[in-house]
Amino acid sequence: MSKRMVAVVVGALVIVGALGVVVGRQWESVPTPTTSERTTTTLGPAAQPATAIWPFASTVTRFGDPVLAARAFATAYLGFVNPIVGKFQQGDSRSGEVPVRATPTGAVTTILVRQLTSGNSWWVLGASCPDITVTAPLSSERISSPVVIQGRSTAFEAVVNVEVRQDGKLTPLKTDTVMGGSMGVTGPFKKSISFALPSSRAGALLLRTLSAKDGHVIEASVIRVTF
Repeated sequence: MSKRMVAVVVGALVIVGALGVVVGRQWESVPTPTTSERTTTTLGPAAQPATAIWPFASTVTRFGDPVLAARAFATAYLGFVNPIVGKFQQGDSRSGEVPVRATPTGAVTTILVRQLTSGNSWWVLGASCPDITVTAPLSSERISSPVVIQGRSTAFEAVVNVEVRQDGKLTPLKTDTVMGGSMGVTGPFKKSISFALPSSRAGALLLRTLSAKDGHVIEASVIRVTF
């Protein structure tokens, strides 16, 4: 083989090796949100899967591991600071749950994840916690402004923070509060909340309780809705 041919072959192998590193890093399992979540880049009006809240389909962010998907959702979408993320708990062959805590002994927020039919990436369908139960609207229910939100909760000074969000954006259409029970005793809440006209066909209701000490998120419940 001539020196020229050898140089071409070596150059091709270097390119293939580099591509292999890129692909490998795309699905790499790493311990922190900073390196586990790919950089989000807007691609355009991609259709969000009907049942999925996260990641946003309009970005290149995808997850090959359910725990990484849950971690990124907990920090970027729910607002947890350095959450303690548990092990993936298998449900059926393509879905399961990942528990998340704000502190080692804190309340558990359970994040629901599933591999959807398009590829093997993991998507977040919602989240729940024992101290915030939403009874209306139901998951995937169509809502319009104003929407009546009701359920049961317990929180510091009874305050639960509510956000109405649309697909593709972290900025809420509306931020409000509801008042349920307190001091560990659950009580009912019900409130009519008006929100801005969404530009997406679906979104989510996010309900969170915050720490009285530092304002950090303690736990959260999230349900999918359509508009």
